[in-house]
Amino acid sequence: MNDPRPILISAQEVWKSYDAGRIAVLRGVSLQVAAGERVALWGASGSGKSTLLHLLGGLDRPDRGQLSVCGLDPADEARRLELRRRHVGFVFQLHNLIPDLTLEENLRIPLLAVNCPTAAAQARIGELLEVLGIAHRRRHRIQDLSGGERQRATLGRALACRPSVILADEPTGSLDERAGENVFNLLRQIAQTEKIAVVLATHERRFAEDCDRCLRLRDGVFEHG
Repeated sequence: MNDPRPILISAQEVWKSYDAGRIAVLRGVSLQVAAGERVALWGASGSGKSTLLHLLGGLDRPDRGQLSVCGLDPADEARRLELRRRHVGFVFQLHNLIPDLTLEENLRIPLLAVNCPTAAAQARIGELLEVLGIAHRRRHRIQDLSGGERQRATLGRALACRPSVILADEPTGSLDERAGENVFNLLRQIAQTEKIAVVLATHERRFAEDCDRCLRLRDGVFEHG
């Protein structure tokens, strides 16, 4: 039976290289991800996981091949800002939050970028902080939070504008085992509740195998079997 959920992410025969083509990173990769589906990209460092996420999020452009994320081409300069502001949320290994701002202020930034009304923004921030279990840290500066709390804050920032897609690049890589499990479980819970498509790059097999699909990248291609 065909999956009735809409396809939110599509990559067809995507190639990417660097150094004028001398370093091949992705070699004809194809991928489809449906709404609410969690797909893990599993593999060693240098296998192409982060590069594929960067292409899907419009942070880089492919050499050739076709990409579609929420109906938009991430390689199209004119649509890239719309894609990143309204449709895609990013979670990276390093939180990239503004340390001197409070937790609440960091979560407000993406909402300001889409001109979200103040009352609606406050309600969304409050909702996320409760779900993430860090509401008591609302007015604390980022530099005063623990590593696990910062990564939860990163997840909250990614979810602020209710994206359809989350791209997560080693989101547990800088955390201890317990904090990593907490962040992964929150990502799973929210993805299921809000029907978000998640593409997770990880080298940790236990997290990869807990996703709906686990795709192994080796030398820029997906292994089968």
